[in-house]
Amino acid sequence: MKKRKQNRRTYQYQIREHPQNMRLGNMFDDLEDVHNHFLAVGKRYYRIYGKYAGRYRLQPHLTKLLERTHQHWAWIPRDTLDAVIIRIHISYERFFEWIKKGRRGNRRVGPPKFKRRGKLRSAKFQTGYKVWVKPQDGENSPIPKGTVRLSFKEWSEDKQKFVFVRRDILYHHHRDWHGNVRYIQVGRDAAGEYWLYVVTDNTSKEVLSATGESVGVDFGMETYLTLNTGERIQHPQPLKHSLTQLRKLNKAVSRKVKGSGNWWRAVRDLARIYTKIANQRKDWHYKRATDLCRRFDTIVTETLNLEAMKRLWGRKVSDLAFGQFVEILAFKCIKHNREFVQVGQWTPTTKPCSDCGHPNENLSLSDRQWTCPECGSDHDRDVNAAINILRAALGPSVEQT
Repeated sequence: MKKRKQNRRTYQYQIREHPQNMRLGNMFDDLEDVHNHFLAVGKRYYRIYGKYAGRYRLQPHLTKLLERTHQHWAWIPRDTLDAVIIRIHISYERFFEWIKKGRRGNRRVGPPKFKRRGKLRSAKFQTGYKVWVKPQDGENSPIPKGTVRLSFKEWSEDKQKFVFVRRDILYHHHRDWHGNVRYIQVGRDAAGEYWLYVVTDNTSKEVLSATGESVGVDFGMETYLTLNTGERIQHPQPLKHSLTQLRKLNKAVSRKVKGSGNWWRAVRDLARIYTKIANQRKDWHYKRATDLCRRFDTIVTETLNLEAMKRLWGRKVSDLAFGQFVEILAFKCIKHNREFVQVGQWTPTTKPCSDCGHPNENLSLSDRQWTCPECGSDHDRDVNAAINILRAALGPSVEQT
């Protein structure tokens, strides 16, 4: 069984469209160059010395580059540049840890890769920023509500050196955050939209009233969620219902000359559809997770090898996105002070009879209804699995409600 913890909370805001955002695009282009450069340096160091360089060798090297050959990077805050190197370091640590575990796990972990233009998704600011959530000095203030001020450096021809320049970026402040701000991130999605992420140390909980109920949840390809109470929840499958539109847009992209203005517009239209599909799926997951937290004090799910399931059922597993739903459900349980438990991947939940415990070894994947040969009980395959999932987590004393 596995329990999840979370110590920080992230609030997402959309940055308003403005010509000023070109500065953000230039920053992302330079950060991609930084990423590719230091990834190449790390690979070259490994070829020469046979070991990983590590962030504490790469960061002093960055200092020398800023003084000599790559002074054009100096306009970006130093902590933002360091965050790129730290991200490479963390990626390598996760890769080495996966190797030590014998390449085991539900998901393959690979080393960091080179970034093509437009593929870097976020920039981290630990210093050099200030956020306003209310107008300063009244409603007629030149600094409106929802402004983040970022400090950059620009070359001054008069002073012949870099000077600090503050850039005010406007964003849609649709809700307030809680807690102390630890750092902020500026993100860019595939559709070219910019987002502000405010990370706080808020650990407060929105405690819901206790219900005294527990639930076991079984995941399935036909029925998305089956509860031990017999309730069934179907998934909207937004990707499946958008395939016709996606085919048209993919054909439109293939007809354009690659790299032309029309090609870029078609690519952006295609990215917007994928973003819409992802938002629809995430919105539905959040609503289902909130509904379960309101109704039950303890929620139990199973751990699945989703990568292996993708090789069998392909696109549908990605469209259902059970892994994303589990992450959202775990976050909601922490937020609302609910208990979230996952039973192990190899825990027998499908074949054992929920009444007498007799394993039905002849049960096949096509058998949706079956009768226990030991006690004669009639079972629905998914409901029986949900009951066994709940009992595997809370003990055999749990009764079906």
